[in-house]
Amino acid sequence: MPTADRAPHFVRSFERGLAVIRAFGPDRPEMTLSEVARCCDLTRAAARRFLLTLVDLGYVHTDGRVFRLTPRVLELGYAYLSGFTVPEIAQPHLQQLAEQVGESSSLCVLDGDDIVYVARVPTRRIMTAAITVGTRFPAHATSVGRVILAHLTDEEIDTRLKRAALRPLTARTIVSPELLRAELARVRRQGYAIVDQELEEGLRSVAAPVRDRDGVVVAAANIPVPAGRTSVESVRRELLPRLLETVARIERDLAVTGPGRAGSPDSGTRR
Repeated sequence: MPTADRAPHFVRSFERGLAVIRAFGPDRPEMTLSEVARCCDLTRAAARRFLLTLVDLGYVHTDGRVFRLTPRVLELGYAYLSGFTVPEIAQPHLQQLAEQVGESSSLCVLDGDDIVYVARVPTRRIMTAAITVGTRFPAHATSVGRVILAHLTDEEIDTRLKRAALRPLTARTIVSPELLRAELARVRRQGYAIVDQELEEGLRSVAAPVRDRDGVVVAAANIPVPAGRTSVESVRRELLPRLLETVARIERDLAVTGPGRAGSPDSGTRR
């Protein structure tokens, strides 16, 4: 959201502090003051204040030259995961699925214009980027993102397509709002999504929505596979049925865990 559109209550300094935390990642596990300032578009003085505050709070460690996050930052995510029971319920089912098909399986939720991994059972690494709980990807280019987006209301889909930056991650990525809207309608009708090398060259993925006891789509489960050895048709014929069976088991467990609870940052809409 542009600065001019911020609500009167918006605390800009808090946003910048969170940006400093989010600047660290697998490709930047530690940074100097100058690197943090450059990454977050801050002055060195501002970056220094934010970093030293985080050091005082125990979220960042420094040896005087470089800064790195401490395990305490896990508290920030744990507060969400501890109240969102879907990953805990899904994990054993994902484990069974991964063992059955010999491929990784994951559970993701929608957060803004991204999907976020909240549970994962890896087998072999097939993506350039390492995927762990908390990893984010643009929703429009992922199978999990599309099955969640497809079950939003038409009005919400239109709003998201108007504001989203549909970046081409590969030559195959759908970046036309009209084409993506048509694809989401197709995904909604068929009940699953297959994305063929739109997130990363050489990667195919199939996903299905996960609903809570109230019928609200709260997450999506997927299976990614190497495109070089698995055709789209074999994904549909061999992997999709196993995925749908797994999702059905997850949903049966969700139905008896208590009241329906969307829980995810951007929960789906009942259809």
